[in-house]
Amino acid sequence: MITILLAILNGIYSVIKIVVPTRRKITMASRQSGKPGIDFQLLAREFALQEDAPEVVMLCKMLDRSLPGMISYGFHMLRQMYHFAGSSVVILDSYCILASIGKHKSDLVIIQMWHSMGTMKKFGHTTLGTNEGSTERLAHAMRMHANYNYIFASSEAYSEDLAAGFGCAAAKAVIKPLPHLDLLTSKEYALETRAKIYESLGDLSDKKTILYCPTFRKDERGLSKAIAALVDTIDYDRYNLVIKLHPLSKVTPDDPRAIIPDAFSTFEMLFVADAVISDYSCIIYEAGVLDIPLYFYCFDYEKYEQMRGLTFDYLHECPGVVSPDISEILKAIDEVAYDKGYLRTFINTYIRMTPTATKDIVDLVMPLLEGPC
Repeated sequence: MITILLAILNGIYSVIKIVVPTRRKITMASRQSGKPGIDFQLLAREFALQEDAPEVVMLCKMLDRSLPGMISYGFHMLRQMYHFAGSSVVILDSYCILASIGKHKSDLVIIQMWHSMGTMKKFGHTTLGTNEGSTERLAHAMRMHANYNYIFASSEAYSEDLAAGFGCAAAKAVIKPLPHLDLLTSKEYALETRAKIYESLGDLSDKKTILYCPTFRKDERGLSKAIAALVDTIDYDRYNLVIKLHPLSKVTPDDPRAIIPDAFSTFEMLFVADAVISDYSCIIYEAGVLDIPLYFYCFDYEKYEQMRGLTFDYLHECPGVVSPDISEILKAIDEVAYDKGYLRTFINTYIRMTPTATKDIVDLVMPLLEGPC
């Protein structure tokens, strides 16, 4: 059925490619959310500043696996076909069905700008056959992560893990940190973001703020219990507790002692955090750039390793206390001097710091509008 469906889609796409001429146009496509993320916004703004600015289109839609959702996404793919056919460059921040299964014009350049700033958990081809990954048969049928001309990695240390996840040659990796690195190093953005949060949530600066941001897991049965343990153990006379779960999480904490700010992203909440507790989320890299102490609440470490797997020696390389016991982590936040020197070494290993991340990407892409290098 998949083979037949893909043949039909490529048949439709072949007609669209004949009808729609290629222009100096960039299409950015995402399944991460229903609206353009910060990286797409920053790139679009920088492209608009170019002397010979290209046309930029952003196509962002999450895939709802219900029948109505699948039908809606099918029509969205027709829209993608039209814009891909007329583009010189396509930029992705996640897996895109059409980008991988489509038989594109020979001069179309597809760039995978993966949404993760650094390495942590396995994904894509490195999770095939695991509980958290796809089956090898489905990945083969869907040509998962095929057709990329370039993949962007934040550092040389990240590029091998990234290439393995995409099932492609490491030579396709180009060291280009994500555009939002520019915001992490902007004092103006930090002040503006902090002011917006304080205006909405109240001034949190009278106490230290702990931000808890766990990764998404398909099996969330242990997460609710872990959150309850954190909420019950923290000293609210000394700390604010902010909980930001993954957008796909089905867990809904509602304890009034915790701050659960729907109006702000995890990335934004970093700018008021004094400490970050996570597990296997790559948000630790953004926090590390901001020099925020990191702690790792790995309540399901053995299970997660078995179901998905991690890319480095998690128990020994993480830049902070690693424990399945939340009391031990909170004690470390209270009493143990944090090693920021090791944190900076860790971050500098996995992120090549640059003050012009967005411009660096635009400078690479602009010549591609005249044809692939």
